[in-house]
Amino acid sequence: MIRIDAIWLAAEPLDMRAGTDTALARVVKVFGAARPHHAYLFANKSGTRMKVLVYDGLGIWLAARRLNRGRFVWSDSGSTDTVALNTEQLQALVTGLPWKTLTADHAIAVL
Repeated sequence: MIRIDAIWLAAEPLDMRAGTDTALARVVKVFGAARPHHAYLFANKSGTRMKVLVYDGLGIWLAARRLNRGRFVWSDSGSTDTVALNTEQLQALVTGLPWKTLTADHAIAVL
């Protein structure tokens, strides 16, 4: 199991042809550094694919996910470049659900 202490979402899309080195370079550019046990999420422009880069302190993990139907609910690029997510928000995001309404205390914040 890969330990993940923090989850970060990048608002700007990533070309899904990007490999490990390109995704790592984007993490450094957007987040300043790839920190151990942090996950960095990127989507393509259409929101149908996602890549997750995790640095576990020893090496880089790069995973991809594609939705067969629908789109990932992503952050607006106009509001901020990066967004911190909690575990529940990540679970909602990867299944295509509206994660923005979930807060740490499970309260509904936006209707």
